[in-house]
Amino acid sequence: MRSKSTLTRVRRIEGQINAIQSRLADSDATCTEILQQVAAVDGALNGLMRHLIEVYLRERVFANTEESDPEKLEEFLTLCKRYL
Repeated sequence: MRSKSTLTRVRRIEGQINAIQSRLADSDATCTEILQQVAAVDGALNGLMRHLIEVYLRERVFANTEESDPEKLEEFLTLCKRYL
């Protein structure tokens, strides 16, 4: 689960949060600008959560079953991505 893409996502989120801190310290930053950055962090965190769930399902839940059906896994992951 500790893949390069996962670490890249976390570092991107860290950069976004640091940008929010900088904007909060900047007296010229508007509330709208800060809210936009907060929304970006929210989206990135949701994306990270979906990614981690997908990796967990692929590597831990479905990989070790004899009756694993790749099409059903993809269908399930598509539903998760749509509603999570």
